Amino acid sequence: MSYFLITIIAILVVILFQKFMQQFNSRGKYENIDAGTFIGLSKEPNTVILDVRQPGEIAEGKIKGAKAINVLAGNFMEEVDKLPKDKTYLVYCRSGNRSGMACGKMAGLGFAKLYNLQGGYGAWLRAK
Repeated sequence: MSYFLITIIAILVVILFQKFMQQFNSRGKYENIDAGTFIGLSKEPNTVILDVRQPGEIAEGKIKGAKAINVLAGNFMEEVDKLPKDKTYLVYCRSGNRSGMACGKMAGLGFAKLYNLQGGYGAWLRAK
């Protein structure tokens, strides 16, 4: 094999290993759930719905009772660190990507009961 081919294979192995470790490290920190499960859990006691979208998105509509903390704002970590860690958090954004990121950050702060809405606000609208 040529040096070039060996280098390419080594790079691919490293990339795949990093992807595996990302998935392994994020397991158990939060759970991705569908809109039906999200709606059911939202009726449980000690549950907080957290909208992590930007203010312009929230102005177009939000889930009733949701607390808004923009995950892209510079003070996101400070704001969520003020929240009680013993509650269940249902986190959503527009599509489920930013809310997954928010759940990961919250898990790092010690939050244990975190649920990310797959499909985001749009999925919730279709399910309600």
